[in-house]
Amino acid sequence: MSSLAGLRYYLNMGAIRILLADDHPIVREGYLRLLERQPGLAVVAEAGDGETALAAFLTHEPDIVLMDLSMPGAGGLAAVEAILAHNPSARIIIVSMHQGAVFARKALAAGARGFVSKSSPPEELVSAIGRVVSGRRVLSSDVAQDVAQTSLGHDDLGSLTRRELEILQLLAHGMNGRAIARTLGLSAKTIQNNLSQVRAKLDASGDADLVLKAQRAGLTQFG
Repeated sequence: MSSLAGLRYYLNMGAIRILLADDHPIVREGYLRLLERQPGLAVVAEAGDGETALAAFLTHEPDIVLMDLSMPGAGGLAAVEAILAHNPSARIIIVSMHQGAVFARKALAAGARGFVSKSSPPEELVSAIGRVVSGRRVLSSDVAQDVAQTSLGHDDLGSLTRRELEILQLLAHGMNGRAIARTLGLSAKTIQNNLSQVRAKLDASGDADLVLKAQRAGLTQFG
């Protein structure tokens, strides 16, 4: 099921119900204003620490939890583990000021379905909600680039631009050049030029080799 299909499914069933967990009231207010503008999304509860987040989750049973890492008490990771201990199918997205791959890996290892940095554009957070609802694991583009580089090695992927890395990821998910162009709103020629640059930078023999390198880097694990 695509992220759009996932959103449509929940729109038919009712709004996607969201729990916000962040210790900064101003940050929560910003999330609230962003999400309330999106059709089909509804914030049903807020929390300022891990214990309150767990209690709110048990009370409201939201579809999505947006969880900060750095909160008073045990913190976000402990809250993730506590929520999943009560409901292993809980969908939790970490939204954090930390952008490093190590934080994303720890969050995913704890059971979170996604990791979005607070420096990401607002639309990335909204998109992440839809993708996690549809069953995917998601990283924001800045975090995905860091994770990929640490997986495959900075010498291999460090020279790729964010756009080139995005195109490589879409190729690895089975899209051809025209589909990638439609998805990114670019011309097919631009995509082919970018793919040529990626092949040269990664010393790949062709698109199949690029897909193999992307799989080894873990790019296909995330929506």
